Amino acid sequence: MDALSLASTWTLAQGPLPMPMAGITLYHYLVVASALFVLGLIGFLTRRNLIVMFLCTELMFQGAGVALIAFGRFHLNHTGEAFLVFVLTVAAAEAALALALVVLLFRRKETLDASAWGALKG
Repeated sequence: MDALSLASTWTLAQGPLPMPMAGITLYHYLVVASALFVLGLIGFLTRRNLIVMFLCTELMFQGAGVALIAFGRFHLNHTGEAFLVFVLTVAAAEAALALALVVLLFRRKETLDASAWGALKG
C-alpha cells in the first residue's frame, strides 16, 4: 500500500476519516437558533437581576448569530458571516455599556434589581 492511499484512509493513526454530517439540515440549525433566542427572551422578561438580564440578551444575540451562519451556509455565500461580524460588534459594545451601567447602579443603590433603574434621576 502506498503512502498516498494510506494517508487518505487514516488520520493520525486514529482510524478512518469520519463521514460528513449529511443528515443535519437547515431546519436543525434554525431549531437550535430559535431555542437559544426564545430561552434568552424568556429569561430577559422573567428575571429582575440586571446581570442575568444582560446574559439573556447575549443568549439572544448568539441565537441570531447561529441563524445567520446557517442561512449563509445554506445559500453557499459568506453574507451570514459578514452580518455576524456586525452582530458581534454590537454585542461587544452593548456588553461594555451594560457592564458600566450595572456598576454605576450598584454603586448608587447597592442592588442589582431592575426596578431600581426607575428611581434614577438625571
